[in-house]
Amino acid sequence: MSISSALTNAMSGLTASARSAEVLSSNIANASTEGYGRRTLSVSAGQYGYSGGVSLNGVTRHVNPVTIAERRLADAGQQMTSNTSAFYTRLERLVGTPDQANSLSGLLADFESTLATATGAPDSDVRLANASLSAERVVEGFNEASAGIQKMRSEADDQIGGMIKELNQLLEQTEDFNRKISLAINQGYETAALEDARHVVLDKIGELVPIRTAERDRGAVALYTTNGAVLLDGKAAEIEFSAAGTVMPHMTAGNGMLSGITINGYTMRIDSQKGALAGGAIGAQFAIRDEYAVQAQTDLDAAARNLVERFQDPTMDPTLGAGDAGLFTDAGLAFNVADETGLAGRLELNTLVDLDGAGETWRLRDGLGAATPGDSGDASQLNRMLDAMREQVVPVSGGYGGKAVAMTELGGKFLSSVSGARVQAELDETFASAQLVTLEELELLDGVDTDQELQRLMLVEQAYAANARLIQAADEMMESLLRL
Repeated sequence: MSISSALTNAMSGLTASARSAEVLSSNIANASTEGYGRRTLSVSAGQYGYSGGVSLNGVTRHVNPVTIAERRLADAGQQMTSNTSAFYTRLERLVGTPDQANSLSGLLADFESTLATATGAPDSDVRLANASLSAERVVEGFNEASAGIQKMRSEADDQIGGMIKELNQLLEQTEDFNRKISLAINQGYETAALEDARHVVLDKIGELVPIRTAERDRGAVALYTTNGAVLLDGKAAEIEFSAAGTVMPHMTAGNGMLSGITINGYTMRIDSQKGALAGGAIGAQFAIRDEYAVQAQTDLDAAARNLVERFQDPTMDPTLGAGDAGLFTDAGLAFNVADETGLAGRLELNTLVDLDGAGETWRLRDGLGAATPGDSGDASQLNRMLDAMREQVVPVSGGYGGKAVAMTELGGKFLSSVSGARVQAELDETFASAQLVTLEELELLDGVDTDQELQRLMLVEQAYAANARLIQAADEMMESLLRL
């Protein structure tokens, strides 16, 4: 080997060592940086007869695509379960639990108790007034629960609008990164930094929607949801959604009063099973708006209907005529079976006995349709009302099954169903969180290990010193030759 060849080899070795040190230092410095993929310098022997020495082939970014794909799906699943759990936790706080006095079943039990107390002294204006106040609290409980459910639906609708806007922006950013990476490859530049930035964007998309990626030419990627919707393949899809603002009980996507989504102008499904965006944060909000909250409202309305019909029956109150409103009314009118949706929110106490209305509480004792007060010692009507509360009746609507129950039991069943859904949602969230943590740990195994990087840096230092010593030796030989 000639001295010039030795110098060339040593210089290329120094260059490779310096570049390797730069790459390793970058790894150590970015060990905790989100989206950063560990780099290594790819080198090979230079071709004999040309430059020789070491050839730098570029920087290679190391990630495990399988682990990342599964972790992104776990991200979406965790978002779905955490949003669902948060909804049922709020709903449970709204309606209470069976052991709470101010819960729906507790208010119904208190009303039954005040009726029982009034039967012991039907001439007591105080006891009749207490029964009226207790009945009003039952009405308020139904009203507040209904308003709270619709508030959560409105919030979900609003969040969907914001998330869809964010998703469109993230898809446009991914399209832009695809273009920049392809251009960099064409021009022979490194793309690791661009791939890191795209990785972060894809992670954000993966929280909103469960996605699968597919490699395309020149470093680009295509994105699909797990239910088959195309989000990006060359060009980003355009997803459209129109927020409604305030959501009312009768408003659903099915009747066209709430917006669904379109992708590139095509209407897509939005249900939690086969919906185009189902499974992530967006899917959770659609499920809350169109499924979970709707079912809760349906069951609440069914309980309200059961209550109204118990006291609207003329056999319970002989003073009522056909079509007359009972003790509990639908916005002051008799209940119409064709208009059950939203009844809990429209529920009102009959103004005849409402202390804020006519305040004629003697009608609780003598009948709502009585012309004048009757025998103050007659508790017959009060006993019929008490029996109406205790009567075993099969709910004709809602998800209560075919078992006959008393009114207080029905309220308890509603609260128990909410609590059961909350417990199941928390279990699902716990499982999804554990799965996500496990996959994040697996992903970290393919990340930067600072101890290993430092060891490699020490080897690079030794290689650098060896090449420097070779240059020094070549220099000494040249000086010796020049002195001859």
